[in-house]
Amino acid sequence: MRTRSHRAVAGVVAGVLGLSALTACSGSADTSQGARGTRSSPSPSPSPTPAWDTSPESVAAVGDSITRGFDACSVLSDCPEVSWATGSDAQVRSLAVRLLGTSRARTHSWNYARTGARMEDLPAQMARAGARTPELVTVMAGSNDACRPTATSMTPVSAFRDDFEKSLRRLREAAPKAQVYVMSVPDLKRLWSEGRASDLGKQVWKLGICSSMLADPDALDSVAGARRDRVQERVIAYNEVLEDVCAKDERCRYDGGAVFDYRFGQRQLSHWDWFHPSRDGQARLAALAYRGVTDRNPVRTPGA
Repeated sequence: MRTRSHRAVAGVVAGVLGLSALTACSGSADTSQGARGTRSSPSPSPSPTPAWDTSPESVAAVGDSITRGFDACSVLSDCPEVSWATGSDAQVRSLAVRLLGTSRARTHSWNYARTGARMEDLPAQMARAGARTPELVTVMAGSNDACRPTATSMTPVSAFRDDFEKSLRRLREAAPKAQVYVMSVPDLKRLWSEGRASDLGKQVWKLGICSSMLADPDALDSVAGARRDRVQERVIAYNEVLEDVCAKDERCRYDGGAVFDYRFGQRQLSHWDWFHPSRDGQARLAALAYRGVTDRNPVRTPGA
């Protein structure tokens, strides 16, 4: 279910040269006259798209509970040390550690994500991140916009787009040259499929975790199926927005649907809630992000 992502990079310089013609008249006076052609000024060349820096020297992270490492270490608690983006845990080897090294990651990476955040909260987080003037900002948001009490209360796609566009504008006001790496929203329907195999997980889900997708996990009737499909379609629409808006920013790169497409299993889910990533899940996210950031070419979907 991978979405398409590409940027066109072109430079055109046109120079129109005038023609010179020399006419001569034959006669007894032997006179000649030169006619000088005109030369037009070359058209200005458009500014080239900045090359993607595969080794940024500072990282700021924005997003939701996934980036805070929620429920990865203990129940109902943030655990930022295992965050895929900026954590210090040796087993996870966060993106910041992989890019900067352990020592520099402690002083040149910042985590402004917040548990429970939706896309409407991202502009404020971006403003805080931009104040650090980081060379790279990671974005992972959207799960909470789809994970609502009901499918009808999910964030509208238009509002999701407006808030993401506003987020990038807020970042550009403070850090116009910061690179942005955007992670896709995870596959929530696969999360339901994997987590429902655990009786404990299903009991925890009854507390109200992502009810739009996870309510009545054993119900396989057409109504329940249609509800889950609606949530899945909304996640796909959110990812299309992330891709489209990011493509309009010359310093933004979308993951090409890498997180959405990742075939995670129960080992990658927190056994506290069977919803958030476990420590192993955080490590897998860190590896996906590192691969995307350090790839010299943007991720492209087939046929793009």
